[in-house]
Amino acid sequence: MSPERYARINQMLDNRQTDLTLCLDTVHKTQNIAAVIRTADAVGIHQIHAVWPDADMRVSGNTASGSQQWVKTIQYNCMSEAAKAFNSQGMQVLATNFSAKAIDFRDIDYTKPTVVIMGNERDGVSDAGLAIASQHIIIPMLGMVQSLNVSVASALIMYEAQRQREQAGMYGSRQLDEAYCQKMLFEQGHPIYAKACRRKNIPYPSIDEQGQIAADATWWQRMREPDPNAEEA
Repeated sequence: MSPERYARINQMLDNRQTDLTLCLDTVHKTQNIAAVIRTADAVGIHQIHAVWPDADMRVSGNTASGSQQWVKTIQYNCMSEAAKAFNSQGMQVLATNFSAKAIDFRDIDYTKPTVVIMGNERDGVSDAGLAIASQHIIIPMLGMVQSLNVSVASALIMYEAQRQREQAGMYGSRQLDEAYCQKMLFEQGHPIYAKACRRKNIPYPSIDEQGQIAADATWWQRMREPDPNAEEA
């Protein structure tokens, strides 16, 4: 791994926000999912959540044009499963929804642990999603159209959250555990070796402070051995 790539991956890891996330509520258009994940990566969100009752709706490996390598999508069959995860982290749960109690999305304090539920393209946030939300939010609009594409709305909210968190000095201090960081450095810095480890069932090695593989002779010997799972020619 080059010094430049090592520094870039570490910079990304230093800026990841583990207590800021989105929940896609049966959002199923792949181009929208891709755009949301791409923006999540851009603002430093570590992972997003998605409720997909129908297995056919689930995100594909190539949906986000590489962004899915950096932003994990945690999938649920129903909103109640997602709610348990949010409650366990003490998150304020927001839902985009035109209602009497909805407030401007910019009036929210996003420096708190936060999840924002974004509804699907046709129906918006489900009743189950609205029920677990502590606050409804809206994006004010002055034109004739009263709704935005889910990926556009998500981007506006995420960048407002990023703005607030930057002002609060919440970026640049690593929140992720070392095991995860080592895994990302190896997989994204040495992808060929990472694939070989998965094929041969070899544990990942450590990555040193120069971004290089720190492994003993036994590990390298196992790496040089023929792949037992390879098909014979």
